[in-house]
Amino acid sequence: MSDRKLRIGMVSPYGWDTPGGVQIHIKDLAENLIAQGHEVSVLAPVSDESQVHEKYLVSAGRPVSIPYNGAVARILFGPVASSRVKQWIAAGDFDLLHVHEPAIPSLSLLACWAAEGPIVATFHAAAAKQRAIYAIGPILEPMLEKLTAKIAVSEMARATLKDHFETEAVVIPNGIDTTKFKHSQPNPNWATPHTIGFIGRFEEPRKGLDILLRALPHVAREFPDVKLLVAGPGDITTFTKKLPLEIMERTEFLGLLTDEEKSAFFKSVAVYVAPNTGGESFGIILAEAMASSTPILASDIPAFDQLLGHGRDGVLFTSENVEDLSMKLTSLLGNVSERERFQAAGYLRAQDFDWKRVSDQILDVYEMVLVGNTGVTLGSENRVWNRIRNNG
Repeated sequence: MSDRKLRIGMVSPYGWDTPGGVQIHIKDLAENLIAQGHEVSVLAPVSDESQVHEKYLVSAGRPVSIPYNGAVARILFGPVASSRVKQWIAAGDFDLLHVHEPAIPSLSLLACWAAEGPIVATFHAAAAKQRAIYAIGPILEPMLEKLTAKIAVSEMARATLKDHFETEAVVIPNGIDTTKFKHSQPNPNWATPHTIGFIGRFEEPRKGLDILLRALPHVAREFPDVKLLVAGPGDITTFTKKLPLEIMERTEFLGLLTDEEKSAFFKSVAVYVAPNTGGESFGIILAEAMASSTPILASDIPAFDQLLGHGRDGVLFTSENVEDLSMKLTSLLGNVSERERFQAAGYLRAQDFDWKRVSDQILDVYEMVLVGNTGVTLGSENRVWNRIRNNG
């Protein structure tokens, strides 16, 4: 990338104050680019503007919840949101726009419709063909035509994009700041010889916590001191009411963690377990665990299988198979040398996702799309609004 300092408009489709991999990716990328001297403005839905602390963030209004890809997405759409997107673009005078997940009805799609000029899009999701996508496919075609470059965060995301829209993308993975995890220390209140960890929206079935909880009593027969730490958003009180006493006695729910607490979390567990059942295109938490030299046991869904080198950089178990999970977790907890081998392999693999390397690849894409372009201005999406109205 040349030494040119850019004005970059970045768009998040999802609520900024709701934890999620896409928001984390955007936040880290924006801050990395700002540290390199570029000007970045991020437009996102925000539920509570009083809790916004990032100077580069611009709120487009409060999001609403919709079911999407096996989860609940908090998005913002419609004429009012469109007006705010146009105002932001007009005021920004950006060299380029970088939109994320523009194929869902949210701010990124609105930005694509409203803008003229170089637009980079990053596609994060990996999902089977959805009838909803086919239904609105004609509406999305003008957006796809306006994209100057497309990025997918994994081969799974690239395959999903090709499957839905018959178009290609360059694969650039999610990034992590490996230095955040390298020198962190374990929390003595969490760490035991046989502590295992889970991070995620534990109420979502696709995150697979129930599978791990069902395996816990089997593991406890071999390791009576086994302890499970569960971190992430969710209604702990409601969720724990249905858990048997033998599981509750071995499980501690930590709620949301700060970055510092998450680093300590990884250092405090003997094994990090990712029992997800699907809907993942990458696995940023796994990359962070590897950067912490924490051995991983993960389901063999395609995204995790690829991320872990088909078992080279972490142990894989048959997805949704409690018996296989129990057997492999017990084996890993009882084999220190095996854990040390995966610690070393995972740490080496994590360097591929360091933000310095990833941001350089993204900047190379920016440089490519800027050749022959003079910046982002307002376009017209009236024909698309008419098509939406005509389709009910």
